[in-house]
Amino acid sequence: MEPSAEETKHISITQDPTAKRTVLTGMFRNWYLEYASYVILERAVPHIEDGLKPVQRRILHSMQTLDDGRFNKVANIVGNTMQYHPHGDASIGDALVQLGQKELLIDTQGNWGNILTGDSAAAPRYIEARLSEFALETVFSPKITEWTPSYDGRKKEPVTLPVKFPLLLAQGVEGIAVGLSSKILPHNFNEICEAAVSYLHDEPFSLLPDFQTGGLLDASRYNDGARGGSVKVRAKIEKIDNKTLAITELPFGKTTTTLISSILSAMEKGKIKIRKVDDNTAATAEILVHLIPGTSSDKAIDALYAFTDCEVSISPNCCVIVDKKPQFMSVCQLLRYSVDHTKELLRKELEIKLAETKETRLYCSLEKIFIEERIYKDREVELAANMDEAIKHVDKRLDPFKPDFFREVTREDIIRLWEIKMGRILKFNTDKANQRIADLEKDIERLQFDLDHIVEYTSAWYSHLKDKYGEAFPRRTVLRGFDSIEAAKVAEANKRLYYDKSGGFLGTSLKDNEFLFTCSDIDDILIIYKDGTYKLVKVQDKLYVGKKIIHIGLFKKGDKRTIYNVVYRHGKPGTKDADGKYLGYAYKKRFFIAGLTREKEYNLTKGAPGSRVEWLTCNPNGEAEVVKVVLKDEPNETGRRPRLKEVIVNFAELDIKGKESLGNLVTKYQVDDIKLVEKGTSTLGGREVWFDRDVLRLNYDGRGESLGVFQGDDLVLIITKNGEFFTSSFSDANHYDDNILKIEKFDPHKIWTLALFDSSLGFPYLKRFQFEPSAKPQRFVGTEPESRILLLTDTAFPRLSVSFGGADAIRPDLEIDAEEFISVKGFKAKGKRITTFQLDTITELEPTRFPPEPEPEPETEPETETDEKSGPVVMQGDLFAFDENDDASGNGNDA
Repeated sequence: MEPSAEETKHISITQDPTAKRTVLTGMFRNWYLEYASYVILERAVPHIEDGLKPVQRRILHSMQTLDDGRFNKVANIVGNTMQYHPHGDASIGDALVQLGQKELLIDTQGNWGNILTGDSAAAPRYIEARLSEFALETVFSPKITEWTPSYDGRKKEPVTLPVKFPLLLAQGVEGIAVGLSSKILPHNFNEICEAAVSYLHDEPFSLLPDFQTGGLLDASRYNDGARGGSVKVRAKIEKIDNKTLAITELPFGKTTTTLISSILSAMEKGKIKIRKVDDNTAATAEILVHLIPGTSSDKAIDALYAFTDCEVSISPNCCVIVDKKPQFMSVCQLLRYSVDHTKELLRKELEIKLAETKETRLYCSLEKIFIEERIYKDREVELAANMDEAIKHVDKRLDPFKPDFFREVTREDIIRLWEIKMGRILKFNTDKANQRIADLEKDIERLQFDLDHIVEYTSAWYSHLKDKYGEAFPRRTVLRGFDSIEAAKVAEANKRLYYDKSGGFLGTSLKDNEFLFTCSDIDDILIIYKDGTYKLVKVQDKLYVGKKIIHIGLFKKGDKRTIYNVVYRHGKPGTKDADGKYLGYAYKKRFFIAGLTREKEYNLTKGAPGSRVEWLTCNPNGEAEVVKVVLKDEPNETGRRPRLKEVIVNFAELDIKGKESLGNLVTKYQVDDIKLVEKGTSTLGGREVWFDRDVLRLNYDGRGESLGVFQGDDLVLIITKNGEFFTSSFSDANHYDDNILKIEKFDPHKIWTLALFDSSLGFPYLKRFQFEPSAKPQRFVGTEPESRILLLTDTAFPRLSVSFGGADAIRPDLEIDAEEFISVKGFKAKGKRITTFQLDTITELEPTRFPPEPEPEPETEPETETDEKSGPVVMQGDLFAFDENDDASGNGNDA
């Protein structure tokens, strides 16, 4: 296509003599910007006033022109919309299906696809649609609509529809233009209405997304939907049993097809152990994930979130068209604009209704006067020479009544009176006319009141919408904070790591060499060498790492619980450092390694030439052993020989310091050997555990309620609302359901008192018992599913008050001393019946007896030392001892 003369002025054509290329700078600049502007304004980005893209607006307008209350074939709607939309039937059909699937503006009939499975809708000739009642009430108002000619000038279409509701926030939108995108997440209908009312009354409000597919939402970084924010959405995963997981709700934007594909991909990569996946989705989502026997279901849930689309991060970008320009906003700004716009639309509608009602009131008054005063039979009117004289006479007859009119009587008003038929005059009833005028005056008064109180009227409008339509829009997405899942912690250890000691190679493909341990392909491996250097490497098939290696282990980022106990030689004996001090002395120290950069070399000694590690243990729970350092019977640089042949080193006496520290001096003589005297115990003590109800998980970071300090074999007791209990470890990888009645540190000696309703016998019972360790959920309210907890307490000497209801309400309350009422039995015992009368409530009274106070333990100094920054973990360590001739150079001599 040849450019116009005007365009040619802006086209800069230059010739590059070497490359023989023509550069068209002006053409690109003008034509590209025009195209980008067109796509932004007319295709991809919604308008702020009605929250619709042009194709959506034209579809709704087209459906309104066709609306007769009955369903129309979608093919017919698409064809009719093509009168307004110049971009073909495919774009119209797709946009119509998307509107229909959101179940707000359009009532659908037929197969409209499935947002859960991603199945597409049937062909347009098979499915039908019509405008919903909500759309008819909130979207259209022709009298206040601004119109513009359609693309071919044959029709008129709305510039924007007078939508009296924040459609953008309710439906959400996603559009990609040229160099610009918009992504507004959907929000809950009822919450939008409540937020609108709050804004109108100057009250604080906030809005968080809600998705049709449900799921779990962490909106802690939502940033009010503006640019730079993000949300995390998770699928809802339930445990069917220890070998089966059920995904019952999906993350926003995902389908069962895409979700299953991501799960199978993770399975093929070995990141999660799955036997098979079944898709039973119909009206609701149900994906069954069958685990391989022996796989931890808790760890599998974390792995699903870490490695599949069961958890997705979404970055909203609230971009809308304002005054023919794209503008970035927040969700709350968008709501305020929409509510203010709705208020103005309602004001315009009220003003139009008020003007129309006043006109009706005026005409009814004129008609009444015209008939009752028999002006139509006035002789002067009948003898008038022409119409003008007759109109003047009628106007003169109306003069006494004109002060009551809200405006002047016009020629058109009088002509309209002349057009009244005689039959209407003969049937005229004064009482009915007066009643009609009185009703109109009440309407005028009401409309004027609403205009004077437009804020209250707008608030009532949103309350009306919520009351009328809100029941169909319950919140589907659960708001919850998420723990960050470290992929390295939940990845399945599907790789076997080997070390070729003779060749110095490390990798997963060296199957004929020494097996070290299992790991995942995303783990980091810590390698420590005899000369004290160490580094991180990634798991690979084959990697050269060298021969003088004294430790190879999994590295856990941020782990301050794994403590390294070291004795090392600082430099070569007989040499001096830069300050003139002798080297070659042995030092001891304890440290942790919390963070490293991969492939960067570090040193646990001070790096002096000739340094080497004499003893090293890696202790996952901060164990501190006792070792015997055997000395060589050789003189040092002063000529003296060691008086003692051995030195005892108790690592428990050392503080945990930084890995760069020099440490404490062991000896100034050369070390011959180091032997283990006694295996150590942890110096880090117990670990305090918290339970975070937001994420229903344990943690060691102080989030939620403290369950106490746990030692190695301690358990957590979980009591559920449906009358079951079980015990678990205090690992932070455990998942719990949201039906927890009580969670605490398990005490096998604690006595519990339970009032329950036994459905098999139909009476309330009381029993006292102690819980027992059980990894499997056990019922303690009886075997009948309908039996339920009435009251559960761990008070030492509980007193209960029983009140009666129904026909027995006149009976006085019954007080029960639980210890006197029944003795302690097993948790499966039936218990003792409380009463045969009709029960109303059971409440706990203040106890009158208390257990004796325990005698205070004598204060003692702590036997172990703990770095204040180190956090608790329970693991196992490894031990290394070295030949005295080993050194960093690999030749058997001191470097």
